[in-house]
Amino acid sequence: MLGCRMFHVYGSVFFVTVLSKLFLSGACSDQVPLVMWSSEGHPLPRHAPPLAGHTVSGSQLLSYVTAALNSAPRNVLLFLQDKLSMDDFTVFGGVFGNKQDSAFPNLESALQSSTFPLVLPALSWPDSSALPGMLQEQLGTSPLYLDPETLAQLRLNATGVALLVFRLPYSTEADMSPRAVLSGNDEVVGQVLNIMKSQGIPYTAFYTAVRPSRVITEVSLDRHPVGRSLLQAPSNEPYPPVEFKRGENTCILLWAENLTVSHFREQWRRHELGPQTFGSSATVSLTGSSCNRTHSRLVLNYENILGFRSFRLIFAMSQRYYPVSARNWFTLDQVELEYDGQKATFNGSRNIYAPSEYSYRCESVTSFRDALLAARSPNDNASQWRLSFEEFQIQGFNVTGTEFSYASDCASFFTPGIWMGLVTSLLMLLVFTYGLHMIMQLRTMDRFDDPKGPAIAVPQNE
Repeated sequence: MLGCRMFHVYGSVFFVTVLSKLFLSGACSDQVPLVMWSSEGHPLPRHAPPLAGHTVSGSQLLSYVTAALNSAPRNVLLFLQDKLSMDDFTVFGGVFGNKQDSAFPNLESALQSSTFPLVLPALSWPDSSALPGMLQEQLGTSPLYLDPETLAQLRLNATGVALLVFRLPYSTEADMSPRAVLSGNDEVVGQVLNIMKSQGIPYTAFYTAVRPSRVITEVSLDRHPVGRSLLQAPSNEPYPPVEFKRGENTCILLWAENLTVSHFREQWRRHELGPQTFGSSATVSLTGSSCNRTHSRLVLNYENILGFRSFRLIFAMSQRYYPVSARNWFTLDQVELEYDGQKATFNGSRNIYAPSEYSYRCESVTSFRDALLAARSPNDNASQWRLSFEEFQIQGFNVTGTEFSYASDCASFFTPGIWMGLVTSLLMLLVFTYGLHMIMQLRTMDRFDDPKGPAIAVPQNE
């Protein structure tokens, strides 16, 4: 396994050559790598690496970021990949400087031309998600989520301050290998760096991920008894849910892989609220939240979101008794946005519901594609906003402890895949039944001609 230690990569040594030498007898779990470099001629400050096997925490990352931005350019490029592990560099990188075999030629070239770039192989997984918010706080500006085409149309100030975020996918689909995905992401990195170079804009760049592509859970024998035990899947939640308490009792829970809001002002601008909402670096405030036996209201308060000083994301839920089912159900009635005195409202009561003693979970809750959230009225400000909640789960009533109750999933039982399987099975059953029926209708002949007997005489007319 790859050892967890931090190291510096100097301009004369290829990035992957150094990575190939970092094999120790250790194991990394719940960690992502982070690469930081600057444009040519703008060196980063030197840092003493921590001890081998040490995992870089959020506070240490903040010290690295602060030191870098005090001396390096403040035009920051953040390449945020969905998933990434150090194994991706060692498996798909060019071994011993062989760039022809590498999936990261542009990244390696950027590190080679930079002075004192920094690579952190073992960064705490939840802390990596807080990097966008950390950079936003240090720079004092909101992030811009762009692609290379949009960046080419912008005109940046060489001495100005900007936070440009580029989302990079990591697909595991059968028709696209991880190497092909990583190679495509590296091409995006190369395009962005070439645009910055052509415009003469110095920059400081970060390359990291939201979560690891391979998670290895280490089990301590000191905490678990030796003997037979049932296998149990580890939890997929990298951080605890948002928890609102009334007194000493928890009454509202909210968790999501990410909460994304997009606002249209000449063009769509997107902001991810996940790093500010969840994890150890969360800055969200729950002021204004409330709950009782029939209504719950979770208010998430933010600052400086997409250029708005005050920004609130509100989830309004209610619980009522339905005689038809003879039980209580809770619904997510509305999702509201309040920003600098304005409001945008989305309705969701007809689509988002669950038994009152359950939680509600959905892989994707959006207001624009397969929408579960609908604008309250065509003239409402909601037309200027888009909401997207990934791996969304919420519970507003009958919360026990600090964990969600059994989840009522939004996915219907008869999915398209199930329908395809049922129809295909039915067609095969019909073909089999028809063939069996035809076989059962076959009858053997009850008389046969005797080949040794006299031939049949057929009279012919002369």
